[in-house]
Amino acid sequence: MRELAYAVAAAMALTSGAVHGQASVSAGTATPLENVPVTALELDRYLGQWHEIAHLPMFFQRKCVGDTTATYTLKENDRIEVRNACRTKDGSRTESVGEAQTVDGSPGALKVRFAPAWLGWVPGIWADYWVLDVDPEYRWAVVGGPSRKYLWILSRDPSMDAGLFNRLKADAKARGYQLDELVIGAPIK
Repeated sequence: MRELAYAVAAAMALTSGAVHGQASVSAGTATPLENVPVTALELDRYLGQWHEIAHLPMFFQRKCVGDTTATYTLKENDRIEVRNACRTKDGSRTESVGEAQTVDGSPGALKVRFAPAWLGWVPGIWADYWVLDVDPEYRWAVVGGPSRKYLWILSRDPSMDAGLFNRLKADAKARGYQLDELVIGAPIK
C-alpha cells in the first residue's frame, strides 16, 4: 500500500530564459509566470530516465532519502509507463509503476495514475502532471500542477549547476510555488 501511495504521488508529480513565450525572472526582478503547462512538448524526447534534483515534500516520498529517478517508456497502447524509484534510509530501493496519458489539446499536460488499470474510471485516480518548463535540449525539466502543492526539478544528470538550479527555483517562485520546504535530493554544483 505504501508503494501505491508513493506511486500516486510520484506520478502527480514527476520538469535558459523565457519558456515558450512566457515571462521569466531576470536581474533580480520577478515577472509573474503563468502556472500552465508548456505549449510544446516532444514526448519522444521527454521519454527516458530523469533524476530528481529537488521536490516539494509529498507524503509518498517520505521514505526516500536520495537517488530518486523517474523513467518514462512509451507503451503499445500509446500510454506511458511511469516508473519511480528511490533509495530509502536503510539503503534499499523502492519502486512504483504507474501510467500516464496525454491530454488532448495541451501537449505539456499529462494525467498520471498509479492505481490498478481497472480503477482508471474512478474520479480522482488520474492526477495532473504538468511540464511547466523544459530545456530545449531536454536536459532538465520542471514539473508541477494547478494546485502548486507539488513541484519537481528534474535533470538527465544526477546533479545540477547551481546557477541553473537557482534560476529554476526563481521561476517556480514567480509561478506562485512556496519553496520554503523544498527538499534538495541531489548535488548542486
